[in-house]
Amino acid sequence: MFDTLTQSFTSAIKKIRFHDDEKALSKALQELRKSLLKSDVNHKVVKTLISSVELKTKASGIGKDQFLDAMRSTIYELLQTKGNQGFVFAPNPPTVILMTGLQGSGKTTTTGKLALYLKNRKKKVLVVAADLQRLAAVEQLRQVCAGIEVELYADDESKNPVEVVKNAIAKADKALYDVVLIDTAGRLAIDDELMSELSQVKEAASPDEIFYVADALTGQDSVRTAQSFHDKIGIDGVILSKYDGDAKGGVALGIASQVHVPLRFIGSGEKMEDLEVFLPERIVNRLMGLGDIEGLAEKTASVIDEKTAKKMTQKIKKGKFNFNDFLEQMESIKKLGSMKSIMGMIPGMGNMSNAMKDMDLENSREIKVIKAMVGSMTKKEREDPDLLNGSRKQRIAKGCGLSQAEVNRMLKQFKNASKMAKKFSGKKGMKDLQNMMGQMQGGAGGFGKIPR
Repeated sequence: MFDTLTQSFTSAIKKIRFHDDEKALSKALQELRKSLLKSDVNHKVVKTLISSVELKTKASGIGKDQFLDAMRSTIYELLQTKGNQGFVFAPNPPTVILMTGLQGSGKTTTTGKLALYLKNRKKKVLVVAADLQRLAAVEQLRQVCAGIEVELYADDESKNPVEVVKNAIAKADKALYDVVLIDTAGRLAIDDELMSELSQVKEAASPDEIFYVADALTGQDSVRTAQSFHDKIGIDGVILSKYDGDAKGGVALGIASQVHVPLRFIGSGEKMEDLEVFLPERIVNRLMGLGDIEGLAEKTASVIDEKTAKKMTQKIKKGKFNFNDFLEQMESIKKLGSMKSIMGMIPGMGNMSNAMKDMDLENSREIKVIKAMVGSMTKKEREDPDLLNGSRKQRIAKGCGLSQAEVNRMLKQFKNASKMAKKFSGKKGMKDLQNMMGQMQGGAGGFGKIPR
């Protein structure tokens, strides 16, 4: 995420790295201007950004650190917009959110992602199918909600979105839901019919906030359509979808600085878990290659129960980590989202995120094979791997379609991993792990291809 913008800043910094004069600053600013325009940042925003960076750098003395500080503070100022951040709950539940956007922007999928985000935070969510214009829109949302196990309100008989919304909110009030997410109709372009319907739905729903889902792949068009929606219907926040594609990053700066509506979330991958809160200070850190440890910690805390984590740590320390524990941990890690988005949040590891883009913990062959192997074990064998003698391994190999040699290899890897986890579970082990991570970060560029 933000790879193109980060590369733009890196290229500019190289021009001033070994010099501290006006000429070096001029070259750095030229490189920054050229890179930002290539990254699809609006020319007016580029002009403002360059002027601010130049003035701040000169005021503090020309140099690499001063140039970096000037870029960091200027980008933060551009991204910092008045309004709420993340998800804000109404004083009296349910919190009603109107999800708006053009057809094809990823609005329905984003509604599902937001519902899962809230569900993982122990909120009772009702999703409302109010897009009655697009064929199969209700069915798509039904499948999305079924996949994340969130309740959907849909009326297959009604053709009136206002009626559907009123009935849904009445149900939410009665059944004590925390949040109501209303998926509204979209069009291929903004028209009077669309805006008229949205105005009627808005009046019926009386939403606490209106979110606009902007397709990051459409670049400056997203900025213009967001402005149109804001002018005609009013929006309280923007969610950028499809930010894991080949989006160049400029749209984020454009929406914040031109539309003056806060970016609230970013869809950073194809998985339903890949939705991140947009917090300007954290995004600036990631743009500058500093990662987002706080964001990663919050993401982990939302899917991994603290009591379960402590229990697992004790088992690891005692060397009693078994296959049931392994599968449980794999299910938890899957909920964190794609490996690419996780790597981008670790300081110094952002440049490895592209290498991880095709790594899918859920569908990789290795994980499927391990699950098949564990599935071929008895309950006692999963709980106590030491029971696995030759005849048991032979039975397991037949059950999962592997050779006995492959089963032996995977069991050996599991044993080694358990030993390593036990080693790193103590204070001395944590120090060793930190040193190892430091070495990895220093030489991250030399990892080469991730093995299959």
